[in-house]
Amino acid sequence: MGQRFFFCPKCGGKLYYRRCGRRDRLVCARCGYIFYENQVVGVAAVVLDHRGRILLGRRTGTYRGLWCIPCGYVEYDEDVYEAAVREFKEETNLDIEITGIVSVQSNFHNPELHTVGIWFRAEVTGGVARAQSDLDRIGYFDLNDLPPLAFPADAVVIKKIRSLSEAI
Repeated sequence: MGQRFFFCPKCGGKLYYRRCGRRDRLVCARCGYIFYENQVVGVAAVVLDHRGRILLGRRTGTYRGLWCIPCGYVEYDEDVYEAAVREFKEETNLDIEITGIVSVQSNFHNPELHTVGIWFRAEVTGGVARAQSDLDRIGYFDLNDLPPLAFPADAVVIKKIRSLSEAI
């Protein structure tokens, strides 16, 4: 992957690579600011119905036509739990209560944006199911009969849920 950022966010000076510790980092030639390229945090809410089927949504934008666990990004000043509840509501029109954490994964499927994803276990507490925002359809699917998934990490999480379900 080539250099993606060229100007300092603090002073506008040119960024160049310099060895900092064990790795090369972008550093501002003018003010010396070290520009750390950190991963972005994403959240998803895993909801299972009374039959053990998982709620998935079909995407409309990026990865159009593929399915995912309803998800989104955490805003800079937002709590991760609140972000999961907000994103789920935005995409499914359902209110949820977070009941635990299913998994935490690093996502490298998009070379332009590496993320850390947190998949929360949740239960529906209200609302009327309706696909909206980044989704055009939502539905419950058997864990062993899934539609084509958008994100490799979702497949890993679903495999984990499947193995936990079989152990019970």
